[in-house]
Amino acid sequence: MLHVAVIGFGFMGMTHTLNILRNKSLRLRAIVDIQPDAVKKNLHSKGGNFDTGYIDPAQLADIQIYASLQECLMAEKLDAVIISVHTRLHYEITKQALDNDLHVFLEKPFCLDIAQARELIELAGKKEKILMIGHVVRFMPPYERLMQWIDSGEFGPLKFLSLSRFSGRPVWGEWKDGAVSGTSGGALFDLVIHDIDFAFYAVGLPSDIQSSLLPGELSPYDYVNAVWKYEDRDTLVKIEGGNIFHTDFPFQAGYIARFEKASLVYTTLKAEVIRIADEERLYDVEAGDAGEGFYNEISYFAECAMTGRQPVKCLPESALKTIELCYRHIDK
Repeated sequence: MLHVAVIGFGFMGMTHTLNILRNKSLRLRAIVDIQPDAVKKNLHSKGGNFDTGYIDPAQLADIQIYASLQECLMAEKLDAVIISVHTRLHYEITKQALDNDLHVFLEKPFCLDIAQARELIELAGKKEKILMIGHVVRFMPPYERLMQWIDSGEFGPLKFLSLSRFSGRPVWGEWKDGAVSGTSGGALFDLVIHDIDFAFYAVGLPSDIQSSLLPGELSPYDYVNAVWKYEDRDTLVKIEGGNIFHTDFPFQAGYIARFEKASLVYTTLKAEVIRIADEERLYDVEAGDAGEGFYNEISYFAECAMTGRQPVKCLPESALKTIELCYRHIDK
């Protein structure tokens, strides 16, 4: 059993806590948050783009809560930490955890500073610890199905892939603090990064990126519309998303894929199915629950930490490439 602490108890910290409690290979030993008195109150608050489940307060009755990782480490014997703090603290807390010989699951994005990300990868290797970044879309069943079809060639070669992700401007938790939210990297690094990462994972690095950007309240790139081209294949990838919309704008994400023999569409607005069309019919296949991706990634991280195997499905080097890809949408 892996003894873990969750660091940061906002929307994603609560999501990861719920899935740690569901996993028999993991034991939650502690929660770390700069506002320890607010942890249990937060269980009743709403946040995030969608519902990821509910934690019964009784499940946390015996869980110790600390104001800092250092305080936690002085009192608890841990194997790993799940870090869900604001982006600006990713480097500092991940380095502290690795220096204390802990495996680290770090919520995306990695580090906005490329040099810091490289340093953490080197440190994890030196310490022989698992470092995994939470690119959850790689673990979501509807996207895993798409990846299987790409790899298997069941519908022939992939010709066109469109990925989209939209939400209203976030106003929960630390997003209410402009000084904090302004250092998040905006929608490009916090929201659209999901689809940038999946496109890279599924199709590979593009030879050319053409992008259009719009500013929002968080950054100069809170809306992204991009086309990826490849020199070695006739595949086109389109990525569009952002959070420039009003606060109560409904979250929606999905994909359209055009293969040689069939076209597919999936959207969270009709999340139960993936629709497939060919020249003879239109039919549905079960999509699976996208929300299970949060459990799947934590379970995968736990397996890697317990066996000492690197997280080949989501290596930190790959997460660094995703950060570099995000910058390619800005640098022209």
